[in-house]
Amino acid sequence: MADSDPTGTSAPPVDRGKVAVALAYDSENDEAPRVVAGGRGAIAEQILSIAFANGIKVREDADLAEVLEAVEVGSTIPVQAFVAVAEVLAYVYRANGMLPAQADDADPTAADGPQPG
Repeated sequence: MADSDPTGTSAPPVDRGKVAVALAYDSENDEAPRVVAGGRGAIAEQILSIAFANGIKVREDADLAEVLEAVEVGSTIPVQAFVAVAEVLAYVYRANGMLPAQADDADPTAADGPQPG
């Protein structure tokens, strides 16, 4: 068996190519962010090129991209991805100057409503 691994360790993960996912969120109409594009390889490169050409901020998170790439285009993100996506959206909103100054340090996962004080 020439292909066996004598050390007993598994092979490194196969690189399936670059992954990119585009999200959209309209707080007035969407219950959660939704996937508007996703793909690997050349499609991922095209998504990134369009984002860069339009001045859209990009944040790299390979694990999150893997999860979201499996979501059907047009569907909302899975509940399991809410916290990670909230962090990405906070980053993007801050980078675009769309997040009010007092919200910069706010927990993006905190529930809405009156705060004790």
